[in-house]
Amino acid sequence: MITSNRFLRYFMFALLYFAQGGIMGYFAALNSVYFLDSGLTIAQAGMIGTIAMIPFILKIFLGMLSDKVSLAGWGHRKPYIVIGLLLQAGCLLTFLVISPQMQFGWYAGLAFVLMCGMALYDTCTDGYALDSTPPEDEGLVQGLMVGGRAAGTIIVGLLGLLAQAYGWNAVFIALACLTLLPLPLTLISIRETERPVERNFDWKAFSSFRKKPVVALALLGALYSFCIYGAYEIVAPALSEGFHMDIAPTSFIISAWGIGVVIGGLLGGVISKRVGLQPSVTAAAALAMVSTLLLAFILNPTVAWIVVPIFGIAFGYYETLFFALAMRETDPRIAASMYAILMAVANIGTGIGLGLTGFLSEAFGYSTAFIVLGVANLLAFPLLSMMDGRQLKSKLKTM
Repeated sequence: MITSNRFLRYFMFALLYFAQGGIMGYFAALNSVYFLDSGLTIAQAGMIGTIAMIPFILKIFLGMLSDKVSLAGWGHRKPYIVIGLLLQAGCLLTFLVISPQMQFGWYAGLAFVLMCGMALYDTCTDGYALDSTPPEDEGLVQGLMVGGRAAGTIIVGLLGLLAQAYGWNAVFIALACLTLLPLPLTLISIRETERPVERNFDWKAFSSFRKKPVVALALLGALYSFCIYGAYEIVAPALSEGFHMDIAPTSFIISAWGIGVVIGGLLGGVISKRVGLQPSVTAAAALAMVSTLLLAFILNPTVAWIVVPIFGIAFGYYETLFFALAMRETDPRIAASMYAILMAVANIGTGIGLGLTGFLSEAFGYSTAFIVLGVANLLAFPLLSMMDGRQLKSKLKTM
């Protein structure tokens, strides 16, 4: 189906996720700081985080659209990716004339539309990866995607410097430029031909969701995202308010978290191949629990430089494993749709986590929120007992 150059294709995947990582890094870590600077509350920032995640829950329908409709004959993936990038960049530039304090509704609406654009190109990028990636390269592609997105979050430190030196409008302009970075490569590297009959959209393929491993995997995705994304959202404000840190040093610690995610992503594939699925996922859940609990007991900024990257390693390890397994479970007839559904279930967990974390932080403090999220990781262990470890382990070893 796909005839584009392998190197350019894989580099494009990394760039698209790099652009996505920069935006998600802003909303997860800096938007709360922006709101505090603008006289708003952490609870309102959590509300924006929840609103911004809704398109990622609804992207199931975007996946179905991409699987079923070749837009104006241009293909099932390429035109949607381009539209999504342009929509995201346009919303970021519109933020320049919006005051979140005076026009909170408009800001929330723009955040929603922006994330609709991201959900569109995210879903179709995943679909294109599923269409074009041979089984032996699936681990490599997921590593590039997770690593690319984590690398995007690392620039949060630079964004913090921009905000401190030139104001928040400079941040939005930089993010718009970052969004457009993968556009030229997207235009030249994606070449789609006519789909073979066996890959045509088929409603019967959705019966895959009756499989017990798929159900357990989806629930595990919701749980891990609830815990670690909820915790990540409040790391920056917890440091900023707890230690009266400026934007720049807070942002650099968040960048150290991003480096940890890259390391965790690389370790995920290697460790799971060697020790098997069940032990590696169990270790991931335990590491996530311990690292999140440690966030509740950061005594000074020096300790934060140690604990936050450890939390990043746990984050990257969990996420890489989940994405690779989800990629393997997809049916090629509904590749983007099925993958989007698995991601949507995970994103429901993220949306609930972002909203609940904002409430917990506002009502009981950051430490209590970290403790609740850390303990919630214990729910992963009964889910793991529901999974067919031998089946998933054998699939993972073929990566």
